[in-house]
Amino acid sequence: MKIRRALAEEAEACWNIRNLAIREGCKTAYSAAVINAWTPDVMPEDYRKEITQNPFFVAEDPRNGLVATGYLDLAAGSVEAIFTLPDYFGKGCASKIIEAIKSEAEQRGLKRLTLSSTPNAQSFYQQHGFLLIGEDNHFSGLAQADLRCMHMFIDLVV
Repeated sequence: MKIRRALAEEAEACWNIRNLAIREGCKTAYSAAVINAWTPDVMPEDYRKEITQNPFFVAEDPRNGLVATGYLDLAAGSVEAIFTLPDYFGKGCASKIIEAIKSEAEQRGLKRLTLSSTPNAQSFYQQHGFLLIGEDNHFSGLAQADLRCMHMFIDLVV
């Protein structure tokens, strides 16, 4: 499994990974109607900007192409878009992406990373050293609904 920076022309493939991960992984956290609204097939063009303006990582399987994503939002100092294709859940792809993001953040001198997690992913982030700050509901424009979110952080060694 190779971890590398995503290319702008891979935005649609990354969006597809996002949608498939949410549709499968968030079944226990949100209603089917919310998930359906939150995962439109047509990618918002702003998503491509995230790939070009931030350190956006992908995990690439030599046989199957891109299988996981995630990026460091430079403006917010946050971890974003950690998504894995369902066939690759539990195979370490997202862990490698998290490590790449932490390394990038440390190289850039960031002392803390934050994130907002879906409830089903909270334990994954805790396994990687993130601590829970609290939870609340975040309004999603795509889903047109309040989504329960777990706010977390990790202090980095720089």
